[in-house]
Amino acid sequence: MEMRELTVVAGSFVGFQLLFSVASPLLSSAIAPSYGLLPPTKHTEWNSRLVSTVHALVVGFFCLYILWFDDVVNANPVWGDPSMVKLNVAITCGYLLYDLVLLACNWSTMGDSFFVCHHLAALYAYGYVLTRGVLPYFANFRLISELSTPFVNQRWFFEALKYPRSHRMVVINGVAMAVVFFLVRIAVMPSYWASVFATFGTADFERLGLGAQVAWITSCVALDILNTIWMYKITRGCYKVLTGTKGRKAKEGVEASSWADKKKLANNHTD
Repeated sequence: MEMRELTVVAGSFVGFQLLFSVASPLLSSAIAPSYGLLPPTKHTEWNSRLVSTVHALVVGFFCLYILWFDDVVNANPVWGDPSMVKLNVAITCGYLLYDLVLLACNWSTMGDSFFVCHHLAALYAYGYVLTRGVLPYFANFRLISELSTPFVNQRWFFEALKYPRSHRMVVINGVAMAVVFFLVRIAVMPSYWASVFATFGTADFERLGLGAQVAWITSCVALDILNTIWMYKITRGCYKVLTGTKGRKAKEGVEASSWADKKKLANNHTD
């Protein structure tokens, strides 16, 4: 890894930490007065999600710029000039390291094995991009998925502020979240994997070596499995909000109070 990328990784790590501990509390208190009424554990996750949103917007739009205007990377997806991609990947690696430290320090309240697997798989693959400059097109393509993250975080913000699920803004964000998540993480899978398979057997692919090949393919498979699981959960939640399923079950549970088993199921239902 060159000194420039190492500096960006370290700078991103420190910058995201400062955003989490200093900027987010000040900004959130000014924009959402109810932020100050939340318990400390909620403050931690709120600040974490605000940092996540900032990271997603920065790297997501940077990815689109590279995809549209970096002709060298698009012309040779395996060995194209990775200069701009490496900067974007370095920012993401700094964020992933910051987030892993945050999760470890707050595991009892924020721990999530899916996120740990996601972060480790991403760091494993992006390490090859930073150290060897390989697969710039594919690394950039994967990072476009971050554009769905702000909608996921906004859903949590609405819940923390106790917006009813029937609120217009909650419904709009929920639908947008499902649509954008599907477009940038699921719908692109056929195109992405078609580009991957097109490199198999080529001289550029063989030049990668077994280690990079395994890191690339296994990390992509793991990330797509996680994305599919998350897509299922998001679709399930969006369907319930749009159809009012949860509200109807709760109402039926109250009206049919003599049926204790049904009432218990309604009261314990969660997304």
